[in-house]
Amino acid sequence: MKENTVSIGNSGEYFVAAELERRGFTAAVPMSNTKDFDILAINRETQRQIALQVKTNRGKSKQWILNKKCEELKGDNIYYVLLSLNELEQPEYYIIESNLVAQSVREGYKLWMQSEGKNGKHQETTMRKFTFNTSKYDNILCLNEEDFKDKWDKLK
Repeated sequence: MKENTVSIGNSGEYFVAAELERRGFTAAVPMSNTKDFDILAINRETQRQIALQVKTNRGKSKQWILNKKCEELKGDNIYYVLLSLNELEQPEYYIIESNLVAQSVREGYKLWMQSEGKNGKHQETTMRKFTFNTSKYDNILCLNEEDFKDKWDKLK
């Protein structure tokens, strides 16, 4: 049975909300799709409020598909939680500041657009990709996945 992207995305949001609750946050997953965040959370100890974008992939790949808005979505209280569901194994979470995602994706897309594709220059698209792998277009900032894996303390 092939899962659809909505189911994968929904499961990722609920995995992240559960982890936040376990770690001292009150997490709210809006009932309808919102423009800039998937989860709002408040640290129960400090009352700090954060907004989270959750991006989920089903497999073990360390690659997430985003869209153009991620280049501009940045702020001190905005984070990405990139989640690998790892099929049916233990999920892996990567907590990354929004400004790092924006810069990495923007620079990677710029290099990709300047490069040659199979049929010449690449065509404009609103799709973006974030990965820790080191292809010639990805991970422009040389972000090490271990610096972000399970780093829930960044949110406090």
